[in-house]
Amino acid sequence: MTTLLLVSDDPAWPVALERHLPDADIRIYPDIGEPGAIDYALVWAPEPGLLARLPNLKVIFSLAAGVDHILRDPNLPRSIPIVRMSDPYQCNMLAEYACLAVLYHHRFLDRTLALQARAEWEEQPVLYTPDITVGVLGLGAIGQAIAARLAGFGFGINGWSRTARQIAGIDCHHGPEQLSEMLPQCHYVICALPQTPETTGLIDSAFLARMPRGGYVINVGRGAHLVEKDLLAALEAGHIAGAFLDVFAQEPLPEGHAFWHHPKIVVTPHMAGELLPRTAVRSIAQGIRDHRAGQPLAHVYDSARGY
Repeated sequence: MTTLLLVSDDPAWPVALERHLPDADIRIYPDIGEPGAIDYALVWAPEPGLLARLPNLKVIFSLAAGVDHILRDPNLPRSIPIVRMSDPYQCNMLAEYACLAVLYHHRFLDRTLALQARAEWEEQPVLYTPDITVGVLGLGAIGQAIAARLAGFGFGINGWSRTARQIAGIDCHHGPEQLSEMLPQCHYVICALPQTPETTGLIDSAFLARMPRGGYVINVGRGAHLVEKDLLAALEAGHIAGAFLDVFAQEPLPEGHAFWHHPKIVVTPHMAGELLPRTAVRSIAQGIRDHRAGQPLAHVYDSARGY
């Protein structure tokens, strides 16, 4: 029998797991029973040392697209594969959010809402969407979903990734030099990158200066991608028109942070792509079936790449 340890306080997960893995023994932390019986672990921020106490653990499944919450454990068994969460519905949610953020500025809703607050009637201009280019940073499943949705509205799409890609409908770029060449074309930049040493602090003063005047920044990747003081300076100078931010260097965003009441920044509480157990469970069940059948695992964390 397959035995899975769940480390999550979301009551929807046990229900979803029992439905999709009806023959598995689902154990819910802290009631782990005999540690040696546990084959798989599905975890969010497990306590340090927990995974090391499971002598027959075969695979660790992350309850997030990122795995930092697992890697911070100093006793983590490094030989056990870690599988990143990849749920198509979460990709859809992130794409919805990205469209919302782009259209909020593209259709001048930021100005319109400010006018409404003053009870002022003032029509806004209409832009020709095919003249507007969106740059998507990160061309994994999330970035491609975002690009496809926005292309459907008629925006031009530039994409950037660490290594060369060829994707229909996207003008693909890669590497630092091509990023520098791409940015002046991008009225909007949407960050959907994983966090690695190379991407940390990527959106800095030099990056923002390469964007056209009036550019707009959207971040659904990681807070560490953005140098916050550099964004504030670019907004103050008028070079960047605004930002729509879902992730931050410190979360929750501290009380008194400059972003909270900035007139050109929209703050949302890391809500762009939530995991719904009813859909995400399918990838977990498939991963376990693949592993038991001796098939390669998908979405395994690669320490050399950092994601």
